Amino acid sequence: MAKHKHKPGPSTQKYKKYKAEGTSVKRLGRICPKCGPGVFMAEHKDRYHCGRCAYTERISKPS
Repeated sequence: MAKHKHKPGPSTQKYKKYKAEGTSVKRLGRICPKCGPGVFMAEHKDRYHCGRCAYTERISKPS
């Protein structure tokens, strides 16, 4: 029986969270305020959530 092959998930695609501008690098994703740089928060339609420390921020609806 063949081994199960894993597909690359969002956690392996961290290169999509950065953008190179000249000689500097800019972070595109939201960073967790508790964990610090290097830990990005997941973006859902109504909240941001950190999978490492479970910190959650609600996205307020524009009034």
